Amino acid sequence: MPSSRLLGHLAEHAVNRSRSVALVCGDREVTYGELSGLAERYAAELTALGVTPDRPVCVPAHKSIDTIALLIACFSAGTSALVPSSELGPSALRTICEQARCSHVLTAGANGRPKWTVVDGAAPEGFEPVDPSRTKVMFTTSGSTGTPKIVPVPESAFDNFAEWATKQFALTADDVSLSYAPFNFDLSLLDVWVILRLGGRVVLVEPAASADGGRLRRLVADHGVTFVQGVPLLYRLLTEDETATFRTRTVVFTGEALPHRLLPRLVRAFPEARLYNVFGCTETNDSFIHEVDPATAGARIPIGRPVDGVEAVLIGDDGAVIEGPGTGELLVRTPFQTSGYVQSALNDKVFRPAPDGVGGPFYRTGDMATRSADGTFVLEGRRDFQVKVRGIRTNVLEVEAVLASHPEVEAAAVVAVPDDAAGHRLHAEVERKPGSGLTSLKLRGHGARTLPRHAIPSTIRIGDAPLPRTSTGKPDRKLIKETVMKG
Repeated sequence: MPSSRLLGHLAEHAVNRSRSVALVCGDREVTYGELSGLAERYAAELTALGVTPDRPVCVPAHKSIDTIALLIACFSAGTSALVPSSELGPSALRTICEQARCSHVLTAGANGRPKWTVVDGAAPEGFEPVDPSRTKVMFTTSGSTGTPKIVPVPESAFDNFAEWATKQFALTADDVSLSYAPFNFDLSLLDVWVILRLGGRVVLVEPAASADGGRLRRLVADHGVTFVQGVPLLYRLLTEDETATFRTRTVVFTGEALPHRLLPRLVRAFPEARLYNVFGCTETNDSFIHEVDPATAGARIPIGRPVDGVEAVLIGDDGAVIEGPGTGELLVRTPFQTSGYVQSALNDKVFRPAPDGVGGPFYRTGDMATRSADGTFVLEGRRDFQVKVRGIRTNVLEVEAVLASHPEVEAAAVVAVPDDAAGHRLHAEVERKPGSGLTSLKLRGHGARTLPRHAIPSTIRIGDAPLPRTSTGKPDRKLIKETVMKG
């Protein structure tokens, strides 16, 4: 994908594995030979449009085979591609296109002919151009706190990551991957592009199937999926049917903490799989890994240890490095990380020089973590999830985890809302299990057995409808908070 070496592998597969299926989406299957031909048709159209390497293009991340082919065409043409969420509003899309200096917005059409619009307007000051000889793809952050930040992924970073992932998970051309996450999510580097690099098969989950447990289970079973990676929501959906089992070899959960009660369901549904908890950020890609032993797993599953080539540092509130066991903000430096945001002014806030002055910068994750004596790391929650309620520092994720542990709760999200008297008050949005008679009074009693009084949400809204989710499957806490504040 974002690599000349990847293009070389795809060219080889078009010859040596021309009849092997590369991509599956709904009822459509495309072989490596057909994928190569489709990408070539798109490449010819890009030439006719005047697309050149000196300016990037924007390819919104619509989940389709044609989007993959269009991206391959862009990389083959030597241009960089900005890959934002397909759900991004027109105003935000125009803003980031101007920031990245994109010449066109391209959407995959039928028969290798893209739909396109020209981007007018000059890039604002303070946004650095991306070197297409070093970077072929730009992801964006979620934009949960404003306009998404543009994150270039260097070719060398992808190549390093692909080599690590292939070795770590023993991936081969025989593997079949389930692609659940959107293409603009960094998870696609592994479950789409690394698999295509190897000549394996990728089964794309269409948006219409992403919340349908039955359709997801059929995809995994019918296509013999060997590798699954996703956020906890995916595994909740896959394991709804307690009789369903799969012969998947590798299961990776990431994106947010896996609820502990979901672990036995995973073991039952994937009896032959090795289970991994993987942690990383868009800016750094995967940074930590922990193979989970269900027999010894506690209530909180560690993120584990740094993967090969990754360095991790904890810093205290005073900015000093914490040596040995302790708790602090987590900083990482990886062989897979971005060279910096396109908006250069943001870099000083999140990239910090190495403590010993040797090598490149460390990325400030914004996550609090604890390192034990044996070097294992456990996440404690994000710094921005630490709020003061009645003057007492409170971690809203811990409150969320306690509420979610109630046997009648399917999912829970807790947000902090400004309050004149208390500084902040906590609000909980809860999805109860089907057929449950759970009430807010019962849930408060459950929380009171574990939480201090100030940490019990002052308002709890319980319903049967699923929680609102972001495009990556995480609870949409921003939307929940906005809804509460509007009354």
